[in-house]
Amino acid sequence: MMPNIRSKKTVFFSLFLMFFLQIAQAQSARNLLAQADSLSEAGQAERAFEVYRQVLRREQVSPRLLLRLAATKESQSHYASALYYLSLYQAHYPSRVVWRKMVEIAQGQHLTGYPNTWQQQLGITVQRYYPLVLQVLLSLAVVIGMLLLVSQRRAGRVWWLIYGFYLIGVTGFIYFTTVPPAGLVCRPRAALMAAPSAASDWLTTVATGDRLLVRGKQDIWYQVLWRGRVAYIRQHDLLLVN
Repeated sequence: MMPNIRSKKTVFFSLFLMFFLQIAQAQSARNLLAQADSLSEAGQAERAFEVYRQVLRREQVSPRLLLRLAATKESQSHYASALYYLSLYQAHYPSRVVWRKMVEIAQGQHLTGYPNTWQQQLGITVQRYYPLVLQVLLSLAVVIGMLLLVSQRRAGRVWWLIYGFYLIGVTGFIYFTTVPPAGLVCRPRAALMAAPSAASDWLTTVATGDRLLVRGKQDIWYQVLWRGRVAYIRQHDLLLVN
């Protein structure tokens, strides 16, 4: 009995310690955010930015933090960095308003990869509700599957066929709504090549802040989409954002 009691006490103490540490970290992040906001309001944008980044390094991501980082960089005319933090925001909290801001900055700096179309707006809406919709679809799949298993004798082949089509539909939903990862060019005049080799044909150069959809990776090269065609860019020239 004694070992079991000691084991339970150890588990309880570990859980309590983890809970306490999480609260302490959250409080520390809030204090740092308040400090950074004060520095920003006092016109000390560079110092405020460093404090904001401290919070981000602790993986205390929040909409407020990412928007503050983006606003600080935009105020300093570092537009590529502002787009990077807004892209992180989009990856965590899809928003049509934030996307329109990204389009505005990109158009002002003549950057590519930021479409302002109804298809893009629809995609953002799908991204926003994707986790909830997927959870509902998968939950229904589990519940329906269990009901069919319980009532195997009464459930005819027609119901199993309908269930099969439902699973195919869920699979299709996952496949067609999966958003390909995107990357922002992080070096000036980065080269796009026709193949994953420095000896391949040169296609063009892209600017810092240009946004490219990533289709895969081969050695030190990312395979990306550029104006409807496949191209390759060196890994150190592209910063993935989602």
